[in-house]
Amino acid sequence: MGAEVNAQSYTREERQRYREKVRQNLDVFERMLTSSSFDFDKTMTGLEIELNLVDEGWDPHFHNAEVLEAIADPDFQTELAQYNIELNVRPRPLPGDEALHLEQDLRDSLNQADARAREVGSRIVAIGMLPTIMPEHYQGEWISNNNRYTALNDSIFVARGEDIFLDIEGPTGERVATYCDSIAPESACTSVQLHLQVSPSTFADHWNAAQALAAPQVALAANSPFFFGKRLHAETRIELFKQATDTRPIELKNQGVRPRVFFGERWITSIFDLFEENVRYFPALLAETSDEDPIVQLEAGIAPQLGELRLHNGTVYRWNRPIYDTVDGVPHLRVENRVLPAGPTIVDVLANAAFYYGCIRILAHQERPLWTKLSFPAAEENFEMAARDGIEARFYWPGFGEIGADELVLRHLLPMAHTGLAEFGVSDAVRERYLGIIEARCTRGVNGATWQSDTVARLEERGMDRSTALHEMLRIYAEHMSTNEPVHTWPLP
Repeated sequence: MGAEVNAQSYTREERQRYREKVRQNLDVFERMLTSSSFDFDKTMTGLEIELNLVDEGWDPHFHNAEVLEAIADPDFQTELAQYNIELNVRPRPLPGDEALHLEQDLRDSLNQADARAREVGSRIVAIGMLPTIMPEHYQGEWISNNNRYTALNDSIFVARGEDIFLDIEGPTGERVATYCDSIAPESACTSVQLHLQVSPSTFADHWNAAQALAAPQVALAANSPFFFGKRLHAETRIELFKQATDTRPIELKNQGVRPRVFFGERWITSIFDLFEENVRYFPALLAETSDEDPIVQLEAGIAPQLGELRLHNGTVYRWNRPIYDTVDGVPHLRVENRVLPAGPTIVDVLANAAFYYGCIRILAHQERPLWTKLSFPAAEENFEMAARDGIEARFYWPGFGEIGADELVLRHLLPMAHTGLAEFGVSDAVRERYLGIIEARCTRGVNGATWQSDTVARLEERGMDRSTALHEMLRIYAEHMSTNEPVHTWPLP
């Protein structure tokens, strides 16, 4: 979804040509859903982890080009800002002990990458939002040397026509209210993306299930409480990402125009619903066209790339995004789950993934689906409450009424996750290891956001100012992160 483009700006003629190609792609995709064979026989999962680079003083280190050159591994790639990189994990089957092997592979990969990064003065930190980032860090050259990011930045501001106003207030009244002349603050949002390959006929059920599950996911995994020195939401990344990429001036907001970061507005009946919404409601930000004639390809029995439709889809930032892709000439569909923050440890990331995959397995196959009993506005409100309050959030949930996130998980969703993973063929050892972590987070009321907040509060009680406390908290965080012990076991200073 982050493929490079050739240009940093586009002419009116190029944008018109792109619009035509996107609509042609959409027509071909509709035909494919009824006539083509999609790969979905194997339960394949994928994972992406966005990471931050810090210097020896725990401030952002804007040297990702040098770090990536030192790492010299194609699984690591650039991200938006020069203090971001991304680790792309190749698709794997889910059954058996595969997750345990993945955990070891990820730890080895990140340890090797961190060792190489240190050779050029950087350290790698997996955290939802880098707590030491401040406005002055964006005053120099911040954006990665990549046409895609420059073109996105320029297109968003051309569409908007004015600076972006960030306005986020935390539960204790701390607030960030500032204007930005670039999308640089978006780079503070580092996430984990989970992929699940599904069939065309079951895509809608999996997407609807993922939408309903988004709130409990965020509540359990929140790890982004600090931004620009302020304690804001438990998962500030959710609101910041929405505001930092907003192409709408206030007048278009007042008209109800949809934001680019989009929870959605209804349950769906087909993957086509989402791609059609993208084309109908969202103007192009990137306008890169290919020479492919998708109609000729399809009629020749070859799965088209649909490059324009996929590029456009990559600039509509749904929290659960539909994916069309091809591998070795065979098309497939995926749900890309984008709600989770990075970190705190690899074992925490895999615990979050196990919870998601297990619950989705059951929710997507219920005789009376959850979304027939839960209104879409209620699902969205649950999501907003989870981002604001984290593990202390309260939701509306069918059959339970208003219920705390921790109680909902312990009484209802955790048993569901165990059953779902068992149906996937996941071993008992995997289920006990990762879902045991989810259970302990709920019983102790501790996740990344609570640990960060409580640690900073302790350090401030000892006389540190906020900046010093944030830097010291991040130093301690990185030490614990390297042990791979789950965050609920981390002591407070």
